[in-house]
Amino acid sequence: MNNGNRQKPGFTYLRIARIIQHQIMDGTLRPGDRLLSLRTVCQEYGISQNTARSAYYYLEGKGLVEARPQSGYFVLHPLRPLPSLPHPTTPSPTACEGDSDVLVGQVYGTLGEPGCLPLSLATPAVELLPIARLNKGLAQATRSLSGSGVTYERVEGNEQLRRQIARWAFTMECSLAANEVITTSGCLNALSYCLMAVAARGDTIAMESPVSFGMLRLAQALGLRVLELPMHPQTGVDLDAYETALREGRVRASLLIPNFSNPLGSCMPDGHKREAVLLAERYGVPLIENDINGDVYFGAQRPRSCKTYDTSGIVLWCGSVSKTLAPGYRVGWVVPGRFHEQVLRMKLYHSISTVPLTEEVVARFLENGRYENHLRKLRRVLHANQTNFARAIAGQFPDGTRASHPQGGFVQWVELPRPIDTLALYHRALARGISFAPGRIFTLQNQYSNCLRLNYGLVWNEELENILLRLGQLARSRV
Repeated sequence: MNNGNRQKPGFTYLRIARIIQHQIMDGTLRPGDRLLSLRTVCQEYGISQNTARSAYYYLEGKGLVEARPQSGYFVLHPLRPLPSLPHPTTPSPTACEGDSDVLVGQVYGTLGEPGCLPLSLATPAVELLPIARLNKGLAQATRSLSGSGVTYERVEGNEQLRRQIARWAFTMECSLAANEVITTSGCLNALSYCLMAVAARGDTIAMESPVSFGMLRLAQALGLRVLELPMHPQTGVDLDAYETALREGRVRASLLIPNFSNPLGSCMPDGHKREAVLLAERYGVPLIENDINGDVYFGAQRPRSCKTYDTSGIVLWCGSVSKTLAPGYRVGWVVPGRFHEQVLRMKLYHSISTVPLTEEVVARFLENGRYENHLRKLRRVLHANQTNFARAIAGQFPDGTRASHPQGGFVQWVELPRPIDTLALYHRALARGISFAPGRIFTLQNQYSNCLRLNYGLVWNEELENILLRLGQLARSRV
């Protein structure tokens, strides 16, 4: 089924939402106007309540309307034009072993300090997580597990969790079996096992640029060289550069974030994912896929993964609930394909077992539908937050500022006009209780010094809006 066909059926709510959006933007509907009731929309278009509600949720997420208790939906002021997209990245085509430890330590040494808002993180605020339900799940798991969860789990991990992960894979149109899944202590742990299974010290691996500093530091810790690949801010990794690296035999493996990359927020089109897998198969180079953000999409359905197109086992698919449900539980997984035995051996050597108690809690959450209910609410909040961030950046940051337009995930990539140095800006902001992630920590090369990453996985309120205003003022003062 081609990508075009996937965009047509079942998207009635988007068609309705875009009609209303057009009426708002051209002035037919004005700020303060009340929208038709959900019941009236259902009657007018012959649709269900869920479809009508999805259309209004979409508009609410775009910051165009707001729901008022007992009154309905009302039009807000139209958004300012979105900032232009960041420029495509152009890293050096030479693999390197740069050291970012000192810089990362400077930025993340401030985490947890009182009065410091963590715009630098890439996780949701605690207020957005279902803490009460998780606590109840912990109590239930303690009663149901053998030995109340204090004994070792089998090396592969909790059987119920592996079954639920395999079942959940239908959302990305992928067929998996429970025995293909190995649980891990979070996604970074899964990536670590994969890299140790397919590469050795001194080998070169290909990654996107910019890319998660955690993945860069992991590669450094394993003694690997990193070839940074150019990126487009919307469509992800440059496939021509990817193919060149594979064809020339320059890399032992690739490590990509196809869905809502960190920190750029790009999402590879399905056709690009299919091509990336075909290239990996053609040249026999394992593709390690970090799909930790795949469930946090703002569109109508979850994007497919590279694993969806894998027929030979060349893709090692990694995921976790660390970004969506319980960061501190450290529950992740990997489906390693043809490298199953190697990855299982790495887990046996390095940890023997993962934590039965938290895995059981997550398994139950997936099983009873609570996870999807939680995700639905989380997506709406994050979509609205991203729209608010875009509005603040467009209105408060220096002229010429560019910003990503993520359609999922937690992070916003901002490209400030040169010669603004975001590391210097970071220190000035930190003195005022504002922490963000300077762009320089997302590369091993000398680049992105005028860029930064913001976390919009927070509770949007007047305080957060004022903090973005102050950050914009600080950036303008450096022009």
